[in-house]
Amino acid sequence: MTLPRITSALLLTLFCCSLAQAQYVWLDEKGNKQYSDTPPPATVPRNKIIKAPNMSGKPVAATDAAPASAAEAASTLQKPVTTASKNEDYNKRKAEQAEKDKKADDEKQAAAAKAKNCERAKSYQQNLESGVRIATTDKNGERVFMDDNQRNQELADVKKAQAGC
Repeated sequence: MTLPRITSALLLTLFCCSLAQAQYVWLDEKGNKQYSDTPPPATVPRNKIIKAPNMSGKPVAATDAAPASAAEAASTLQKPVTTASKNEDYNKRKAEQAEKDKKADDEKQAAAAKAKNCERAKSYQQNLESGVRIATTDKNGERVFMDDNQRNQELADVKKAQAGC
């Protein structure tokens, strides 16, 4: 080999090595390491970038304020997502959705019951205001007709009940 060939091969090797050093490593939102020769997206926080070309091999988290303890440092880095943790998250979301659906169904039934009660109260109020004789059954099973005082008391009670409608 001639000297120009050796020199050009050496320069080419150095150039390629310098390109290989221009690598970025960061943790995504799920805790997985991402490798790229382009910078991470702007949504990646600075403390999640592990390696960048201008960092000289030191993680960004090490240059920032260091955590007080090793446990705190370990908690700042998220562990990779496993199938078991994905299943756990899925089951948790499924349970939360079922709870929301049950709560919405309960609220819907309560609203329907309230509307039905309001309609009954309105109908009873119309009967009381109509002046027609209203009979009730007493504790002995005998028919008793309402007098005007009882009618006025019932009317006042119905109006109180309709205040919530």
